[in-house]
Amino acid sequence: MIRKFLELIRFSHTIFALPFAVLSAVWASTLSVREGHVLDPYGLSKSALGVVICMVAARSFAMAINRLVDRDMDALNPRTASRHLPSGQLQPNQVWIFAVGCAVLFVLGTLLFWPNRLPVILSVPVLVFLAGYSFAKRWTVLVHFWLGIALGLAPICTWVALRGAVVMASTSDLFPALLLGLGVLLWVAGFDLIYACQDSEVDRQLRLRSLPAWLGNERALRIASICHGLMLIPFATIPFVCEDLQLSRLYYGGLLAVFVMLVVQHSLVSAKNLQKVNIAFFNANAVISLILLTVGTVDAWN
Repeated sequence: MIRKFLELIRFSHTIFALPFAVLSAVWASTLSVREGHVLDPYGLSKSALGVVICMVAARSFAMAINRLVDRDMDALNPRTASRHLPSGQLQPNQVWIFAVGCAVLFVLGTLLFWPNRLPVILSVPVLVFLAGYSFAKRWTVLVHFWLGIALGLAPICTWVALRGAVVMASTSDLFPALLLGLGVLLWVAGFDLIYACQDSEVDRQLRLRSLPAWLGNERALRIASICHGLMLIPFATIPFVCEDLQLSRLYYGGLLAVFVMLVVQHSLVSAKNLQKVNIAFFNANAVISLILLTVGTVDAWN
C-alpha cells in the first residue's frame, strides 16, 4: 500500500524541488554564520528536519490533490489511464485521507521553526496555492507557470523560515531567495511545457488549457527553450545581489554545466519526436538540480 501511494505522488520527482529548498537553507545558514550568529546543533537539526518535512509533505499534498481532481480525465487519456485512481488500485477516499494527512503534517512541520511565526501563518495560503494548480488547467494556458511558481516557492519559503526576523527587518534580505525562486519557476515551466506536449491532442479533446494544446507542440517547445535560456539570468545574478555568499568560479562553472544539460534536454525532443520525453524530463532535470545544489553548497562553504 505504501508503495502505491509513493507511486501515486511520483515520490522520486521530489528531487526536482527538494535540492533548491536545501540550497536555500545552506545559503541562509551561511549568511547567518557570516553575520556573527552561532548556529547550535539542536537548532540546526530542528530546522533541517523542518525543511525536509515541509517540502515532502507539501509536494505530496499537491500531487494527491492533482490525482484526485484529474482522475476522470486521466481515465480518458491513454497515457494516464493506468494511474492508480482511474485503474482502481487506490480509492478516492484513501487518497483524500492521505492528502489531508500531508496537509496536517505540513502545518505541524512549520512549528519546528518556532518562534518564527511566519511559516505557521503562511502555511495554509501556501497549501491553497499548491492545490490551485490542479484546477488551473481548466481556465488558463499559463498553467505551466503556475506549477513553476509552486516549486519556486520552496526556496523562498525555506529562506523565510530560517531568516524570518532578518526578512521582517529588511525585505532586501529576501532578494537571493526570490532570484533562486524565479530561476526555479522558469526551469520548471520550461520542462513542464516539454512534458505537456505528450498530451496536446488529448487536452484539446477534453478542452483543457495548455500552451501545447493552444499553440501546438513546435511553438510550445520554442517557449520552453526561451524559459530555459532566461532561467540562467536570475541564477547568474545571485552572486552580485548577495556578495556575502562569496559565490565564484565553481558556481559559474556549474551554471555552464547546467546550460549544457539544457541543450542536451532540448536535443532529445522535437515536435515530431516525443519518444525521449521521459529521459529529457527526469534524467536531465535531476542532474540539473543536483549540479546546482552541489556547486552552490561547496562554493558558499569554501
